[in-house]
Amino acid sequence: MNATGLAIAHALFLWWFGTGIVLYLDGLPRRTFPWTVAGATGLLGLALWGLAATRDDSSVAGAHLAFAAAIAVWAWNEILFLTGFVTGPRRGLQAAGDRGWRRFAGAAGTVLYHELLLAASLLVVAQVVAGGTNPVGFWTFLTLWGMRLSTKVNIFLGVRNLSESFLPDHLAYLASYFRRAPMNPFFPVSLVLSSALFAGLVAAAIAPETGAFLATAVTLIATLVGLAILEHGFLVLPLDVAALWRWGFRSRRAGACGHPPVLTCDPPPRAAADHPPRSV
Repeated sequence: MNATGLAIAHALFLWWFGTGIVLYLDGLPRRTFPWTVAGATGLLGLALWGLAATRDDSSVAGAHLAFAAAIAVWAWNEILFLTGFVTGPRRGLQAAGDRGWRRFAGAAGTVLYHELLLAASLLVVAQVVAGGTNPVGFWTFLTLWGMRLSTKVNIFLGVRNLSESFLPDHLAYLASYFRRAPMNPFFPVSLVLSSALFAGLVAAAIAPETGAFLATAVTLIATLVGLAILEHGFLVLPLDVAALWRWGFRSRRAGACGHPPVLTCDPPPRAAADHPPRSV
């Protein structure tokens, strides 16, 4: 396998396997969550050490290691959110009659602390790699943050496929802030912008003057952007996306709805007239 193929395979594996591991851990009994968070925090320390250690490593291996370390930092944030340790000040269904800014404020309140932690994590990653010759860790986290934010905005404004099955029972109230719609005005804008970014990254990766380190780094980021575009496509297509991580859902026990572990009960009834994850 050449360097480009290895970079693509690395990004694909971490995206698929990391997401599945997070889903599996989040589906375990809640009494295990403190241990999960403790383990993830230990991994966070190792990841930050890895980012610092590769800050001046402008080799192909350095690009791969920094990429994996940034993914681990992102996974720590996701685990804290999905286990309910860091969410927001609002933990309930959307209030009946909320519209416009009130609906936005309510939705923002459910994830406020999580979003602040993500921003703080981005700043920490930036500080750790500042002044070095290997910015792959920062590029990786920034890409994940930007594309996930785009996904959240689209789900809030309205898409066809909300993938509520990714929500654990203790966060099921979040579905009341989603909106189901064939399309929203922001979706084509987000798709065009992300596609333009992807095209630019691919062009940079295959340019003859691009060295091995930069080609690997850009390929890793381009693969992440390509996967994000794919996830955006999932938002408007009637596909069972959860089937990609069926093994990750096995830790979820069948609930009162009688569904098998790979599925979840239907989302809770909406409290408002409007009708409505994940990775690593």
